[in-house]
Amino acid sequence: MTAADTRAIVTARSTTRPKSPRSRGDLGFLIWGIAVLVFLFLPIAVVVAYSFNTGRLLTSFTDAGLDSFAAIVTNDVIRGAVLVSVQTGFIAAILASILGTLAGIAMARNPGKWVWWFLALLLLVSVTPEIVDAVALLPWLVTLGQDWGIGLFGNGIVRLVVGHSLFSVAIVSYLVRARLLGLDAQLEEASADLYAPPLTTFRRVTLPLAMPAVLAGFLLSFTLSLDNTVIAAFVSVAGTTPWPVYILGAVRTGLRPEIAAVSTIMLLLTLVALALVALVLKRAGDSAADIARTMAGG
Repeated sequence: MTAADTRAIVTARSTTRPKSPRSRGDLGFLIWGIAVLVFLFLPIAVVVAYSFNTGRLLTSFTDAGLDSFAAIVTNDVIRGAVLVSVQTGFIAAILASILGTLAGIAMARNPGKWVWWFLALLLLVSVTPEIVDAVALLPWLVTLGQDWGIGLFGNGIVRLVVGHSLFSVAIVSYLVRARLLGLDAQLEEASADLYAPPLTTFRRVTLPLAMPAVLAGFLLSFTLSLDNTVIAAFVSVAGTTPWPVYILGAVRTGLRPEIAAVSTIMLLLTLVALALVALVLKRAGDSAADIARTMAGG
């Protein structure tokens, strides 16, 4: 038998061989994965599609148009709620980035037993249900604003920023600490050996090293603040109603297409922020697994 005959027999067997159970299993997992994705994202796609509805109610699609998006500019109540959410998210992200960066650097560069206790406190903040934080924050902020006469805590934006920053500070601290633990401290030691003051070393060496994690934490804090509904519903005051609380109130009277339009814009802002997080971490040299862990808030 020649080599050509052998190749012909092997080819014939490979073409007539039935699919192995593993191949059918892979196909089943693929179908199941697609079904799960459709189940998760189909409602979001429906909301995006209905945001172009020109009817009075969200559930009654009459015609396609951009009237609902124009209402974001013309409707004072909707515009005010969106501006409150964006303003709160931006300020809360800045506050969380500052506090979280300082905490992360301290844990990474000054190790000791205190770090584990501090990490336990941050973990407690991360896993505590939002309803517990909201119930605890409300009387405390009322006490500070009214009983103690600290007018700052009577401001609705300040209340929202404080509430939204709790979880975000922990996230930024985790990210900055993990970032610096993976980098050698010799650059900072070299800066000190060259007689650079501690503040100069921090500004020109430590902070640039931690900057990818700081930016990622800032963007994640902003996106987490946009959809923080439970705490916002408890601590918000009249005149500073954020967008999630406005939606809760609108559910009682019937959803309008304007709600879907603003939700679509919020979704786009979230996706853009997450894409920027992935881009920053990728340029910093993080692997795909590290980026996925960061996107999940770990």
